[in-house]
Amino acid sequence: MATTLHEAPEVAFGTRSFRALGTTVDVVVTEPDAADDAAALLRAELDAVDRACSRFRPDAELWALTGAEGRPVAVSELLYEAVGVACDVAERTGGAVDPTVGRAVEALGYDRDFAGVAPTGDPLAVVPRRPPGWWRIELDPARRTVRVPPGTLVDLGASAKAWAADRSAARIASAVGGGVLVNLGGDVAVAGPAPEGGWPVGIAPDSSTPAAAVREVVAVDAGGLASSSTAVRAWRRGARRLHHIVDPRTGDVAAPCWSLVSATGASCVDANAATTAAVVWGPDAPARIEALDQAARLVRDDGAVIRVGGWPADPRLVGRADLDEEGR
Repeated sequence: MATTLHEAPEVAFGTRSFRALGTTVDVVVTEPDAADDAAALLRAELDAVDRACSRFRPDAELWALTGAEGRPVAVSELLYEAVGVACDVAERTGGAVDPTVGRAVEALGYDRDFAGVAPTGDPLAVVPRRPPGWWRIELDPARRTVRVPPGTLVDLGASAKAWAADRSAARIASAVGGGVLVNLGGDVAVAGPAPEGGWPVGIAPDSSTPAAAVREVVAVDAGGLASSSTAVRAWRRGARRLHHIVDPRTGDVAAPCWSLVSATGASCVDANAATTAAVVWGPDAPARIEALDQAARLVRDDGAVIRVGGWPADPRLVGRADLDEEGR
């Protein structure tokens, strides 16, 4: 998932960048003197999310759900909310984004932080299997417990980063004032008053793309924007090219169709739900995203670009008037 911030040169923002959650993190504030405080708040928030939700940390709270062998587990408020958001996303996307795909993702070779995944390897020796299904997760709000089917590994990667971006942006804006943009490897959330003309956000397959090389720039003044790419988090096992987005209907990687999907939403969670689901939906994605009342830009594997839901046609800078009041 990759969206690169393109900062307007005449505006002096406060910007801090660092690594967290296995990706590049940016926090940008309209009050430059608040940048250090904003970064400290973001680091603390992301550390808490990582300790609760990471599939790659054996000490993460998430692993208690798998180890419970089908019994309910009392969890922290943070993990309970993260699992609840993942289930809401699954329902919103008709199951295209399913948090029970953890074992399937592991079987495909994505069993550690992506930086440690070997780019090539021997052919896979396992047959893909459908995950248990998100509807089998049981949430008890009165006891704040979560129960998953025995052997299930929950993977919150498709929603937790976007959720963390939304949470962090809102908390930073409340604490330091002014406008805030948080970018977690392409999951972008904004809060507080946006700069005049909105936050310029560039679209690219990789979050490390230089600002001058981004494909398009759009202006976002509320909500969130996300991108999902099958071109960056990819590896080979034998002759097969694999990527990180699993089709829950098969337990295998989503079939080739879109190399990059970007979407806006009332929140970063909504935006990310649409982009991840689009990769799974394949040719049906444009119509299904329009049904969600979101704007999106989809790049087919052959390079053709499709814009839906009011995504601006101008390939460079687009003013905030081209987006509605929720940034969509």
